[in-house]
Amino acid sequence: MLQLQLLRTQKEFVQQRLGVKNYKDIEAVDTILKIDEERRKIQTENEELLAKINLASKEIGKMMASGEKEQAETMKADVANYKESSKALSEKLSLLEQQQYDELVKLPNLPNELVPLGKTPEENLVVKTGNEIPELYEGAVPHWDLCSKYNLINFELGTKITGAGFPVYINKGARLQRALINYFLDYNTQAGYTEYQPPHMVNTDSAYGTGQLPDKEGQMYHATVDDFYLIPTAEVPVTNIYRDEIIKESDLPIMMTAYTPCFRREAGSYGKDVRGLNRLHQFDKVEIVRFSVPEKSYEALDEMVAHVEKLIQSLELPYRILRLCGGDMSFASALTYDFEVYSAAQKRWLEVSSVSNFETFQTNRMKIRYKNADGKMQLVHSLNGSSLALPRIVACLFENHQTAEGIKVPAALVPYLGMGMID
Repeated sequence: MLQLQLLRTQKEFVQQRLGVKNYKDIEAVDTILKIDEERRKIQTENEELLAKINLASKEIGKMMASGEKEQAETMKADVANYKESSKALSEKLSLLEQQQYDELVKLPNLPNELVPLGKTPEENLVVKTGNEIPELYEGAVPHWDLCSKYNLINFELGTKITGAGFPVYINKGARLQRALINYFLDYNTQAGYTEYQPPHMVNTDSAYGTGQLPDKEGQMYHATVDDFYLIPTAEVPVTNIYRDEIIKESDLPIMMTAYTPCFRREAGSYGKDVRGLNRLHQFDKVEIVRFSVPEKSYEALDEMVAHVEKLIQSLELPYRILRLCGGDMSFASALTYDFEVYSAAQKRWLEVSSVSNFETFQTNRMKIRYKNADGKMQLVHSLNGSSLALPRIVACLFENHQTAEGIKVPAALVPYLGMGMID
């Protein structure tokens, strides 16, 4: 959530940056400021009334003590009227505060100055590429055919049990999932991230805290009886660990990692681009989350990007890093780098990770603060990244490393999988 003071002091700047993110309702800033003006006016009136009540109460005490009972009774009547007026103002004030909050949470985060202009994924900026795209042997096939050939993943069985987008992993396919999760977690913890195992469902406050609500309610599975949401990413529960906390500056940066299944409705997704592992309703992912002092958060973002890059390199996969344009960024992000891995059999790039700096957008919602060296309370910056999401990594591992004899396992995974070839 944007800080209200920023809207008050830099309205034109806020509107300009929202335009970079292609946010349509720019007038919402004026609406919020009008509500704020009325709210502050009523708050002042109420404070003046409360001051009158306080002063009159003291005068009544003096009058009673000096025997001026008639005057005291008159003033008591005035105080009663003041209190009724104050009650009405307080109720109106609460209503305006809620209206202001409801409008403020609809505004997306402001994009960093490094964010390129653009509306579509085609306008994202490629900042780096790595590893060579392999030349596959004659007869190479997409991962869904490989899954069937080696009995690794059964998509039809998942449809029978639940529905499309819920695959069943079998034998070496299931073993590979477990190996990748362990490898990713070990890689992260060795880099200084503390491992957590959070709940897989969150309450409404948690979903609001990270910006999933009110932006993505239609994309989350909702357990309506208990008003819980199945998590779309470990970012949601892990970031909320510190909600309403004051962190010691000496404890920063805080670095956390977690494996969870992720649940996404992916409403509106269809066609050839969602076949196989390309887009699922349930999938596994390992996440990294950081809290940083503001002046070091973009240094932290660069470190996280480098961390994910080395992980992808270790899987021997061709990749590219993109800086997302304003129109392709998430609601909460200030700057995002996407990692894409090349699918040699499908001949297309598949996103496998997003690494983002949210600055104070999430921590303002969650009231995650710290005291700086001067004793001033400040909001920390929050960051997160996929390290990594499994489905498309698995798809590209199968496709890019396939041979006529089977699927070659990258050296980094051999100790975790216990084999050098899947056949």
